[in-house]
This record gives sequence, structure tokens and C-alpha cells, in this order.
Amino acid sequence: MKHLKISLAIALLAAGLQLSAQTKPPLVKFKPPQLYTQLGGFRDSVTLSVADAENIIGETLKIFDDKKGLYSISSYQFLYRKRGVTENEETGKVTPITSMVSQRFTKTPLPKTWIEVIKQDVKPGEELFFFDVIAKDALGRVMYAPNFKVLIRQ
Repeated sequence: MKHLKISLAIALLAAGLQLSAQTKPPLVKFKPPQLYTQLGGFRDSVTLSVADAENIIGETLKIFDDKKGLYSISSYQFLYRKRGVTENEETGKVTPITSMVSQRFTKTPLPKTWIEVIKQDVKPGEELFFFDVIAKDALGRVMYAPNFKVLIRQ
């Protein structure tokens, strides 16, 4: 009886080892392609005139790779760095300041209200910045795309 228990225990251990020894399919490591971010006809970071910035701000943000394959945009953040002035009430002295407005979006182009405000207000020395751009390929794999910055020419 004792030998039967030992034999049964050995058989169960062997079966357990057999189950754990099964091989799993090898993981295929995904190497994301080099991506590019484009707005209008411009890629990467650019310095533009006020008129050019007004023209492209309503365009669709596009992500593509070296083979010109387009990627969908999952989300991105947009920042508008504005220049302004503040006046000291006691002295009347005017001092330049910078303010920022930023929001996360899931659709491109930007909403109409953002486009209209930027077209009306954009001035030299300001900045339009698309960052944390998350793109998806046709298989649903998520990856970061490069930031896109527009500096407005003085």
C-alpha cells in the first residue's frame, strides 16, 4: 500500500512536470516604425509666419511612417502658449507675460472654437504645440508619435 502511494505521488509529480514543460509560442518582439507627425504640409517642428499658422491650425494632424502608411490618432494634447501683458496697478508699469492653455483631444482637427480663437489671437513669439501624440496601427498596436511644435515668427 505504501509503495502504491509513493508510485501515485511520483506519477502525479511527473504529470505536473510534463504539463509545465510544454513550450509556449515565442513572443515576437514588436519594433515600432519611425513615425512622423504632420500638420498641413509641415513635419516636425517649424517656425512659421502668423498667416501660415492661421492657415494650418484647422488642418488634420496626420501620423505616418517611412512607407507613407497612415496611422490613426488615439489622442494628443495641444498647448497654446500666448504672449500678453500685465499692468501693475500701483505703478502703471506694463510687463510682458506668458500664459498657456492646454487640453487633451481624441479627434483631429482641433475643435472649431479652438481654431477660431487661435486664428483671431495668434501673434509673433507665440507657440502651438501638439504633444503626447498617441497613434495606432492597423493591428491596434499603440505607440507614441513625435511632438509637433509651431513657433510663430517674430
